[in-house]
Amino acid sequence: MTFTDGGRKGLWIGGRYGPAASWMPVVSKADGRVLAEVGRAGADDARRAVKAAAEAYPTYRRLPAHVRAAILYRVAEALETRREEVARLIAEEAGKPLKAARAEVLRAVQTYRFSAEEAKRIGGETIPMDAAVGGEGRLGFTWREPLGVVAAITPFNFPLNLVAHKLGPALAAGNTVVLKPAGATPLSSYFVAELFHEAGLPAGALNVVSGPGGEIGDALVEHPDVKAITFTGSPAVGKRIREKSGLKRTILELGSNSAVIVEPDAPFDLAVARTVEGAFQYAGQICISVQRIYVQAEIYERFYSALIEKTKALRVGDPRDEATDVGPLIHEGEAARVQAWIEEAVAAGARIAAGGRKDGAFLEPTILTDVTSGMKIVREEVFGPVATLVPYRTLDEAIAMVNDSKYGLNVGVFTRDIGKAFDAARRLETGGVMINDIPTFRVDHMPYGGVKESGFGREGVKYAIEELTELKFVMVNLNF
Repeated sequence: MTFTDGGRKGLWIGGRYGPAASWMPVVSKADGRVLAEVGRAGADDARRAVKAAAEAYPTYRRLPAHVRAAILYRVAEALETRREEVARLIAEEAGKPLKAARAEVLRAVQTYRFSAEEAKRIGGETIPMDAAVGGEGRLGFTWREPLGVVAAITPFNFPLNLVAHKLGPALAAGNTVVLKPAGATPLSSYFVAELFHEAGLPAGALNVVSGPGGEIGDALVEHPDVKAITFTGSPAVGKRIREKSGLKRTILELGSNSAVIVEPDAPFDLAVARTVEGAFQYAGQICISVQRIYVQAEIYERFYSALIEKTKALRVGDPRDEATDVGPLIHEGEAARVQAWIEEAVAAGARIAAGGRKDGAFLEPTILTDVTSGMKIVREEVFGPVATLVPYRTLDEAIAMVNDSKYGLNVGVFTRDIGKAFDAARRLETGGVMINDIPTFRVDHMPYGGVKESGFGREGVKYAIEELTELKFVMVNLNF
């Protein structure tokens, strides 16, 4: 199993590597060298993968829960054993700083273990039939059944753990999967496919096809044998999936411009440190990255000084270096786009308080002040190492500014006042509220998902299993 020696990996269909009509390079985001070539799938390849998954489904869904759990446990153990190897693969193909890549591997191990545990807890409930007139002498109960073939489409920013959030729950529930990883970071997915094969997953239960998103995605979304689509990515693509998917089950984890609110009574040092981490971790390429920082006017100047100091102290550099805090963006074109957004904001009156300079695919961690609510840098998802800093007078004003967004994924509120915290939690229009923490906080068994254009449906292993199963009701008439 070698993934960085410049060799080739075909398409993983039916439990083995198969041919590809053409090939595409996967390059190191650290130095540009070709790590490997992977198959470039087209629509026909996607349909072959669906066929393999559909043929495997009747057998796989009948596997006992403990067998499915054992497979997932073995994958988790293999990942943990090879964690340093996988972390270095992520650092190369995704440009993620090594210490963040190591953390991602450990999270993926947890995600597969949570999936193994939940595979043994998929159940239903009994219904008191005699609560209704005419229900006497009848037994009612429910159970959950898998949906069938699941199409999973994942982004580049967490190439191991976001894949785990698709595969773990789907396979735990008895579904089979066709995985389409991001074109920039497919190697982690092929690595995991091999681990599942070694762990005893039946051939065809997991298939991996890499290539252009539009062609493969459309073929998967429109295929009649695909029963559910689970997608993490941009709102534009999410809307396209909704338009094309018909009545298929969909889970869409889309974008955000996540905010934090910092009240005067906040735990100050914690708020500063966590906000810097949330804004610039993985160069801001996280859908719950801190993008909008709202600080109460009484502490604004103090918070500003501390925030700028910590931001300027971050080390930008080679993601393979142990000391690096911020690595490159996924490619230079993305760095140029983010820099253009910064320049557009400055031209409209914003001020660069820290950072702002670009060098190839690297962009310094950037703080902007004097921004207005109509600026693109505030209203749209930056998906880069940029955060805006805005003072406010009252908590009502801060909540209104946070809610003035088409997105609603996560938000952070820093305050020691439990009354204010719960009042804000009720009024903030987001899928999650993190009190005395940042919106970037996520552990892998909690419910996770957004409202408005941040998508719908929930991940977090238990909650994703509910999304990827169907509730069946059974009644037994005992009146005979």
